[in-house]
Amino acid sequence: MRILSASQFDGKRSVDSGTKEQQEAVKAILSDVRQRGDEALRDYTERFDRVRLEQFRVSEEEFAEAASQVSPEVRAALEEAAENIRDFHQRQVRQSWFSTKESGTLLGQIIRPLKRAGLYVPGGTAAYPSSVLMNAIPAKIAGVPEVVITTPPGRDGKINPAILVAAQIAGVKEIYKVGGAQAIAALTYGTEQIKAVDKIVGPGNIFVALAKREVFGLVSIDMVAGPSEIAVLADETANPRYIAADLLSQAEHDPMSAAILVTTSQAVAESVAQEVERQLAELPRKEIAEAAIRDFGAILVVNDLEEGFAAINRIAPEHLEIMIADPFEHLGKVENAGAIFLGPYSSEPVGDYFAGTNHVIPTNGTARFSSPLSVDDFIKKSSVVSYSKQDLRENGHKIVALAEQEGLAAHGRAITERLRDFDREEQERDSK
Repeated sequence: MRILSASQFDGKRSVDSGTKEQQEAVKAILSDVRQRGDEALRDYTERFDRVRLEQFRVSEEEFAEAASQVSPEVRAALEEAAENIRDFHQRQVRQSWFSTKESGTLLGQIIRPLKRAGLYVPGGTAAYPSSVLMNAIPAKIAGVPEVVITTPPGRDGKINPAILVAAQIAGVKEIYKVGGAQAIAALTYGTEQIKAVDKIVGPGNIFVALAKREVFGLVSIDMVAGPSEIAVLADETANPRYIAADLLSQAEHDPMSAAILVTTSQAVAESVAQEVERQLAELPRKEIAEAAIRDFGAILVVNDLEEGFAAINRIAPEHLEIMIADPFEHLGKVENAGAIFLGPYSSEPVGDYFAGTNHVIPTNGTARFSSPLSVDDFIKKSSVVSYSKQDLRENGHKIVALAEQEGLAAHGRAITERLRDFDREEQERDSK
C-alpha cells in the first residue's frame, strides 16, 4: 500500500456517473419496461441472466425448497442477527405528537408508514442475505404493509436459498426474480406482475445505481451508493494484523472499493503495509482486493490525533474504525462518518452482519450530509394545524404583512376575509 502524508491525500472521490453508453443503456431499459412491461422484463432477464421466465414471483414451493437447503447453523445465525437488527432499529421509531395552547390552537405531526417499499438485493458474483435483513427489517418496523424484493435469478431460474430464508425471517413473502435496471423500472412504473412502489432501497451495480438516480422523483430512493469504503484511525497501540484484515474486508467487495489507514505511527504504517501483502495472497477474491488496494488504498501518516481526525472528517468514510488507546475519549471529534466502530474487537464485519446497526451506509463522502438506512427511510410526516379564532384575531395582521412583503395578495386576502368577519362580529356585539 502507498504510504503518504496527510497533505498528499485529499480524500475526495468522484461519484461514479457511469459512462455515456451506460447512461443511455439505462434510459433505454427504463423506457422499454415502462412501455412493454413484463415482456420487456422477460427479454432482459433472458439477455442478462441467461434464463427466460414466464412467472417472476417466487412460489411457496420455492420458499419451502430453500428452507431445506440452508444449513441450521446459517439459519440460526440469520435469525439471531435479525433479532439484533430489530432491537437496534426499534429504538428509532418515531411517534405522532400534538401540542395545544391555552388559546385553543393545536399543532402536531402525524407519522405514517409508506404503503409499499421495494428492496433491491444484489445477485451475481455473491449473494447477500444480510442485505435482505438490513433493508426489510427497518421497513417492517416502520409499519410498511407491503414490502417487496427484487433480485436477479441464477441461470437455473432460481434465487439463492439463503436470500429466500432471510426474507422469510424478515417477514417478506413477495419476491420477484428480476435484477438490474429493469428491476428498478418495474418497481417504479409497475408491470402486469409487479406493482409499483413508493420507495426503492438497496445497493446494486452501476446500472442499478444509475437507474435509481434516473427514477428519483417518480419514486423515493435511499441513496445512490458507490463502492464500499473503510477508513481506520490508529495509534501505536493498534494491532497491524487486525487493521490489515479489516482493510481487506472491504477491498474484496469491488475493485473500486477504498481502504485507507490514518495513523500516528510510522511503525504501524509499515507493518500494516506488509500485513496487507501477506494476507492478500491468501484471499479467494485476491484479484478484486488487489486492484482496490492498488488503485484506492492508502496509508496516511499524521503528526498527531488532531491531524488524524481532520483527515478522517475530510474523507467522510462509509465505515470508520477507531483503533486508539481510548477511542471513547475522542469520539466527539468525528464529524463525518457513516458508521463508527470503536476498539480492537469492533471489526467492520461485526456491523455488516450481526451487531444490529445497518450496513446500508452513505458512500463517496456523502456521510457529510446523509445517514445510514433507518426506520425514518420508510415513514412520511404530515404537519397538522388547527388554528384558534383567538390566535388568528391576534396574529392575522402579522400574516398579512408577510404576505404583502412577498407580493402575494391572495395570501393576505385569505386572512383579511376572516379578520373582517371578526370585526363585524365585534361591532354587532357592541351594538347590542
